[in-house]
Amino acid sequence: MKSTLLSTIAMSLIAIGLAGCTTTEEANQAIQGRWLGQPSDAFFSQYGPPVSAFPLNAGGTVYTWRGGETVRNVPAQYRPMTQQEKEFAEKQRAPRTVINIGGNMAVDSAPPGQVLMAPARSEELGCEAQITTNSGGIITNIRASRDTDGEGFSFSRCAEVFGVTS
Repeated sequence: MKSTLLSTIAMSLIAIGLAGCTTTEEANQAIQGRWLGQPSDAFFSQYGPPVSAFPLNAGGTVYTWRGGETVRNVPAQYRPMTQQEKEFAEKQRAPRTVINIGGNMAVDSAPPGQVLMAPARSEELGCEAQITTNSGGIITNIRASRDTDGEGFSFSRCAEVFGVTS
């Protein structure tokens, strides 16, 4: 009974936390509401110049803009060894980490008594937007065309870059 209550509380906290996360679609809606009908110069003055421009036959332009580029380092993830993995490590005569991939075990370096579940990695984060203007430079369409997870708890790096909150 107590574990069921704790599980329910934990799931509720996770749901509340995720409810505060902004998605790419929410970021799109917010930037469209803010920038449609505005001069593209105002956007580029605030967020930086575009990386490319494609002129349209009707006189407008489609711009590609990128920003918010950063790298997030994700540490390795470990779990404690099972009894079988401990026995395997002892046979190797070294208190090392056991890597267990699909039942094939191998010995790795520190930390002792742990199994590597996911190696450390770097993730490139960023936002890319396509901005369409009319012949007068007024934004007629804007949308995130590439969006990674956010640097914090957000599902959208574009939401972080554009200051969108849910």
